[in-house]
Amino acid sequence: MALADTRYGPVLGTDSLVFKGIPYAAPPVGPDRFRPPRPPQPWSAPLKATSYGPTAPQTGADGPLAELVPRAIVPGDNYLNLNVWSPDLDGNAPVMVFVHGGSFTSGAGALSVYDGSRFARGGVVLVTINYRLGADGFLWFGEGSPNLGLLDQIAALTWVRDNIAAFGGDPGNVTIFGESAGAMSVCTLLAMPAAAGLFHRAIAESGAANNTIDAATARLVGERLAAMLGTAPTREAIAQVPLQRLLAAQDQLGRQVMGKARAKVWGDVARTLLPFSPVEDGTLLPAAPLDLIRAGAGADVDLMVGTNSEEARLFLIPTGVAAKLSTPLLYAAARTRFGLSLNGVRRYRANRPRRPARCWPRS
Repeated sequence: MALADTRYGPVLGTDSLVFKGIPYAAPPVGPDRFRPPRPPQPWSAPLKATSYGPTAPQTGADGPLAELVPRAIVPGDNYLNLNVWSPDLDGNAPVMVFVHGGSFTSGAGALSVYDGSRFARGGVVLVTINYRLGADGFLWFGEGSPNLGLLDQIAALTWVRDNIAAFGGDPGNVTIFGESAGAMSVCTLLAMPAAAGLFHRAIAESGAANNTIDAATARLVGERLAAMLGTAPTREAIAQVPLQRLLAAQDQLGRQVMGKARAKVWGDVARTLLPFSPVEDGTLLPAAPLDLIRAGAGADVDLMVGTNSEEARLFLIPTGVAAKLSTPLLYAAARTRFGLSLNGVRRYRANRPRRPARCWPRS
C-alpha cells in the first residue's frame, strides 16, 4: 500500500497510488451543520483511504434519467472528503481538481465516471471532491454564513494547496474544472475573493457565471421551503426536520420551479431554474460573478469555456419534453432566460451556419 503524509495525519492508499475518502474538513453535522467548514480533527495512526467515503445527503435517481445519470450515495457524516489519483508520489505533476455537477442538489466525487486513472497515467494528479448540496449548502435567510457549498469547495482547494505535494502534485500548477453545476461553481469561484490564488487555470464545461441568485431570491426560496415543511423560516428550525423529509421537500421545490418558472413567483430562480445555487450575498460573493469578472476578478487565471454538444437532449429526449417543443420556441425561451437580444440570436445563428434554417427564430 502507498503512504502519504498530510498536515492532519498519514493516509494509506492503494499500490496504484489511489487515495479515496480523505477528509478535508470536519463533518458538517450537529453544531457545524450550517457553519463554514473547519479543519478535520488530526489523526496519528495511518488512515485507510482505499474506498470512497460518505457522500453529501441527496435523494436517489428515479424516472427516465435514473439509468443515464446514476447517483453514488454512501451514508455517513464525514462527507466533506476528496479522492486523489497520482502518477508518482515523488513527482511534481500538474494538478486538476474536478467539481461535480448535479444542479447543486446531487452528485459526488465518487461517481465511477470520475475515476482519475487515465489522468494519472497521463502524468496528472487528479482530485475529485464532495461539497454540501441543497439546503445544507445554499439555504440562506440573510443571517449567518452564506454559500456553504462554495466555502466547502474553497476548503478543498486550500487542502490541495497545503497537502498535494505529498501526493506528487505541484501546488503552484492547479487547474479547477467542472461540468454543469460544477462549471457554474468554477465560474463563481473566479469571482470570489476568498478563492483568489488557490488555482491558476479554470475549465468550465456546460455552465456559466450567470447562474447565481440575489439575496432577496434566496430568502424567498428559504421561506417557501420552510412553509412546505411547516417550520419557522430559519436554519435552526429547518435543522430539526428529519433529513429524508427535507430532501423530499427540496425535490418538490425543484418540481414547482420547473412547473411555473415565472419571475414574479420565483425571482432569479425563474432564470436559473435552480432553487439552491450560489447567492450574491454582498461579502463572500460581493456581486454577480459576470460583473465581477468584467471588472477584473480572476484576470490572472487562464480560462477555457465550452459546452458538451447536444447535452440538453439528455433532459429533453428521455422525459418526452422534446416532442412538445419546437426549435424556435426553445430559442425564444433561451432569449428570455439569458436576456439575449434578437441581434444576439442572429450572431449565434451566424456562428453556426451548418444548422438548418428552420431551427432559427425569425423575430
